[in-house]
Parts: sequence; C-alpha cells; structure tokens
Amino acid sequence: MFNYSLGYENKNSCRSHKLLRFIDYHRNYRGLHQFFWYEIYDFNSDLWTTLDVMPYWFIAISQSGVSLMGNTYWCARKRSGGYSDHIICFDFTRERFGPLLPLPFSVRDHSCVILSCVREEKLAVLFQHQMYYKYEVEIWITVKLETEMVSWSKFLRINTGPIIHTSFFIDEEKKVAIGFNENRRTINIIGEAGYFRELDFGEHAEPYRTCTRQQQKTSKQFRNTSI
Repeated sequence: MFNYSLGYENKNSCRSHKLLRFIDYHRNYRGLHQFFWYEIYDFNSDLWTTLDVMPYWFIAISQSGVSLMGNTYWCARKRSGGYSDHIICFDFTRERFGPLLPLPFSVRDHSCVILSCVREEKLAVLFQHQMYYKYEVEIWITVKLETEMVSWSKFLRINTGPIIHTSFFIDEEKKVAIGFNENRRTINIIGEAGYFRELDFGEHAEPYRTCTRQQQKTSKQFRNTSI
C-alpha cells in the first residue's frame, strides 16, 4: 500500500505542485522482511523522480499526513521501534525529510495521536489516552514550527473527554475543539472547564451515496449550534 501527499514549492510567486508517493513496509525482527521506496512527481515537468532516502524513521500506513504551508507532516517513530512519539516533515522545496521532532507528551499503550492544522499557520496535535473506560484528552499547538525544530503550547486538556477518531479542528478564539467519532457517528465539541457537547450525524452514509435529508438536517443543526 502506498502513502501519498500533495505539496508545493513557491517559484516566482507561483505554487509549483508536487506529489510524494512512498511505500514503507516491514515485519517484526523474526520476519526479516523490509522494503521501502520513495518517489516524487513534478506537475510542471510531468516526471517521476526516485528519491535517495534511507529512512531511520517509520510512518505507519494508517497515519494521514497534514499539509501546512506547502509541506507535509506525519506522526512518526524511530525505526528501531517504540511509539509514534515524534513528527516528521517532508519539505517539497528541498525534496527531503527533516529530522524527527518530539511531541510534547509521552505516548504509551492505549493512546492515540492525531494531527491537524490551524488556519494554514500552525500545527495542532491531539493526544488521547484511555484510563478506566474514560479518555484523557490533550491538544497542543505549535508556537514555532520549522522543518528542523518545533516548540509547543498546551491549548486544551480534559480528564474525561470523548473518543475522537481520524480528524479534528480547533477554534482558537472560542477555545474549543471539534472532532469526529466514527463509532458513534457523532461530532464532539470539547472546551474549557470540562465543556462537552455531542451532535448526532443521524443515518450513516454509504460510500458514493448522496446526502440524506437527515444528514442535511444534522448539518444545518451543526451550523446553527451556539458554542
């Protein structure tokens, strides 16, 4: 399975788009089976170029990259093993990966880490950890972010938060975060002082199916929700 990411570099005040494609597959130490391949497509030249990459990191196929200012960031871990307790950036201008950059918390068992972006200016990371059928939720935002360095500031913390899957985004002014729970088919809104609100999506949408009246109603309800 390939992982894809779209990015760009700025050339003469114009965006030159590129597509990164890679496969990184390995089994445990007993399998002794490892394979990786990195290549980039330039839309201007219509050419694929194989990158000279010897990754000391590992990006799980389940990890979705986040595009920010033309580059892409993923959660990653050291190739030697452990948890995905770092982020890594691919710079589409230099066509190279930066170093592993630390996350602002300790990742452990029964944990989940999700990346998002804030108005194409900052990177946000959500950390949730299960304890006794409840979830601790922390959200951090970058104070400074470069290809080779990062600093973080805590945005929000809830001791008994809901489960959030796959994606989230935040509103800095209202100090709230909005995430999607695919198991319960709900949108979860969390905020300071333990604030929590759940909005039901209604009927589950099948692939390639147009929106139902119930989903349109739920969408309208969400837009009119006062946070």
